[in-house]
Amino acid sequence: MKAIIFDFDGTLANTLPICSYAFQKVFKEFDNKNLSLDGIKAMFGPSETGIIRKNLTNVNKEQAIELYYKAYSENHSNLVKPDKEIDDMIKHLKDNGIKIGIVTGKARRSLDISLKALQMDKLFEIIITGDDVVKPKPHPEGIIKALSLLGVQNNEAMFIGDSDADIQAGNQANVHTVGVQWLPDYHTQEFNTEPNSSFDSVQQLVDLVNKGVQNEL
Repeated sequence: MKAIIFDFDGTLANTLPICSYAFQKVFKEFDNKNLSLDGIKAMFGPSETGIIRKNLTNVNKEQAIELYYKAYSENHSNLVKPDKEIDDMIKHLKDNGIKIGIVTGKARRSLDISLKALQMDKLFEIIITGDDVVKPKPHPEGIIKALSLLGVQNNEAMFIGDSDADIQAGNQANVHTVGVQWLPDYHTQEFNTEPNSSFDSVQQLVDLVNKGVQNEL
């Protein structure tokens, strides 16, 4: 295993609460609509700008997008906390020479807010956001692009995510897929698309990497 590529929301950071808060604020203010968490999750796929442009009925979509980012930024520190286990896991992967990247449906703007707030902004060799692809997950475009930029073959990489779209994208890119439910809030309660592996703790990934390293010795 030469590279591990991660989804972001619900996989590397417990950001679903801040995403939900910002979407609920936008749709309430502009459409007078109360969105449930399930309703928000059902819209996931495109970036947040894509979600707002597609689903908001109010014509003032650019204003709504700016409100989203304002709510996301101002409330991030209250709703999203650093996770020591995730931080230690990333360090462990890098210490073992594994390239790490992100393929996320988030727009670059919100991802940058989260990465900077969580002091994760200098950890990844490659980052592909929803702004960098024509077709979002479950299409494999982002993962295929990440593999190319990392210089690894699909049989040398793993994609880790918390949604069916993540697993479908990884499967179509022919990489080892891992479905995770290791953070307090995640997208999929039960995977409809079967991942190659399923982890409910960060330590399981660390153990897998350690096993691979020992096999090489």
